Amino acid sequence: MTAIIECHELVRIFSSTGVEVQALQGLDLTIDPGELTAVVGASGSGKSTLLTILSGLDIPSAGRARVAGHDLLAMGRRERVEYRRHTVGFIWQQTSRNLLPYLSAAENVSMALLVANYPRRKRGGRVTELLQLLGMNDLRDRRPSELSGGQQQRVAIAVALANDPEVLLADEPTGELDEANSALVLETFRAINEKVGTTVLIVTHDAGVSDHVRRTMQIRDGRTATEVLRSTRRDDSGTDHEVAEEFAILDRVGRMQLPHEYITGLGMRDRVRLALADDHVKVSPVRPATSRPVDDTETTAHEEDNPE
Repeated sequence: MTAIIECHELVRIFSSTGVEVQALQGLDLTIDPGELTAVVGASGSGKSTLLTILSGLDIPSAGRARVAGHDLLAMGRRERVEYRRHTVGFIWQQTSRNLLPYLSAAENVSMALLVANYPRRKRGGRVTELLQLLGMNDLRDRRPSELSGGQQQRVAIAVALANDPEVLLADEPTGELDEANSALVLETFRAINEKVGTTVLIVTHDAGVSDHVRRTMQIRDGRTATEVLRSTRRDDSGTDHEVAEEFAILDRVGRMQLPHEYITGLGMRDRVRLALADDHVKVSPVRPATSRPVDDTETTAHEEDNPE
């Protein structure tokens, strides 16, 4: 299967008054068509920079990035406009950036169809179809100020889906919502992914999003660090259980980032000791010469079969 999103050694450097800040430092990311994926990271980790590049709003400094066959580094101005109109849909954290305040919910969706040059005779049906899909058709005549935060974001999803994009991108879509509305919006993304098959990528600082997606990527210091895959497995008694497996990301030159809790829990600093066994690599803290080795202060990275 050909990936719909591919990033290899992606770099983005910002310069201001002679100071350079490297937001992305050789990031690798691959997402297959139809996946529902979250990229989680703290403020300043580079996750929002990644999303603005994938949306066509920004251009990387180096590396490779392709979305649905489009080379994001080589796109000209005209292709970039068409890409943003027809290939990707985008949802901002701030609801005020997603919707025009003086238009109703239905009119906001219709405006997106107009911008995408959707046939006029089909617009009314498409507006109703999308609002019904998002459970908002009964509120179609209300303006954003008459809707709750969660309702506004669901209308924003309808607007983002108006051009029937191959990829739906969301930047902190629950950042301004309470816990209940956050869960509702995230479940809406999952429902859209299952019903329509649109590839969805969500970036957020909220680790709780992983409960609503199958795949979660952790980004740290401008690089993808770890990945969690969720799946359902059936035990011998026939009972289904949800299983979450965490993997470290190994880049092309063999670098990986150990989870922060492993590093702090084992007191790792500066250097670690490596030992190669037949089927795994042993990573352990370097203790003072006077200390005796402690067997239970080891992390082991076993060879894993492809979880897919």
